Amino acid sequence: MDGLRERKKAQTRQAIADAALTLFGERGFDAVPVAAVARAAGVSEATVFNYFPTKESLVFSGLEEFETALVEAIGGRPAGRSVVTAFEGFVLGPPYGELGSDRLRTAARIIEGSPALLARERLIYDRYTDALAAALSSGARDDLTAWVTANALLGVHRALVAYVRRETLAGVAGPTLLRRVRARGRRALAVLASGIG
Repeated sequence: MDGLRERKKAQTRQAIADAALTLFGERGFDAVPVAAVARAAGVSEATVFNYFPTKESLVFSGLEEFETALVEAIGGRPAGRSVVTAFEGFVLGPPYGELGSDRLRTAARIIEGSPALLARERLIYDRYTDALAAALSSGARDDLTAWVTANALLGVHRALVAYVRRETLAGVAGPTLLRRVRARGRRALAVLASGIG
């Protein structure tokens, strides 16, 4: 019974996300109220907010999940594994979603077209930078090394996200985009691993 309930919840969540992406893609994020998303998904507005606590989370829930997993992967890395190696394995490993897909292209267009979403994205990155710094901290109240490391790593991640967005909007997709992203990421991480100098 629990398995059926979980599948139904996942289907409802996906229906809401799909309706939001379609509407935001057609009219822009700022022009679509949550009530319209609810109608398109066949649920109540309260149900939308049960699954997505804010309108912005309809767009950024994937980023928030990714960032949570990233913080856990780096903070919980095995002893002896460097922070940069753990970050590279997580971020440049198997692609998170299909790079350059129509869905990703639509999401990129929606985000780039909304000052509210761009501002929310910055807040999400700031929050996860703080969380990563805390995970890397030696326990000191003001651990400068952890803060600098977290900012550097998430700076690489932000640069890669911006690059993927630009390339996706330019029509680059699939293995070509993945190859380019990994090459850029490895170059950036080599700079961090060797020290900025």
